[in-house]
Amino acid sequence: MHDLNENYPLVFSQDLIWSNMDAFQHINNAVYFRYFEDARMKYFETTGVMKHMTETRIGPILASTTCNFRAPLTFPDRIHIAARIEDMKNRTFKMKYAIYSDKLNKLAADGEGLVVFYDYQRKMSCEIPALIVSAFEAFQS
Repeated sequence: MHDLNENYPLVFSQDLIWSNMDAFQHINNAVYFRYFEDARMKYFETTGVMKHMTETRIGPILASTTCNFRAPLTFPDRIHIAARIEDMKNRTFKMKYAIYSDKLNKLAADGEGLVVFYDYQRKMSCEIPALIVSAFEAFQS
């Protein structure tokens, strides 16, 4: 858990939901991608991306995502979800995620997503606005 706080600017906690368990008696694999989405959206809210998108119709779109399942999560448990940005380019960046389990006392999953900045009006990728780049850099420092 200590590594999360040192290596990720965004860390938040939530309890697992019993209804997310599947027939194999662990949290269904698709739910992990929802945890990543929760982290991505909190990151974007915190850094002003969503406000910017509402005002300009320019914002992020997820191009791809992966998850490495390290240990099965089971109800009840409290997890800590973390996110950071790496490898920022003109139009894209990687968002890294980690999920830590209190019950297991270890990393349960990690993954990444490739995010492209997109002009929703023109329907094409675009450069990440300087205002957003600055917000990301300030949040990560």
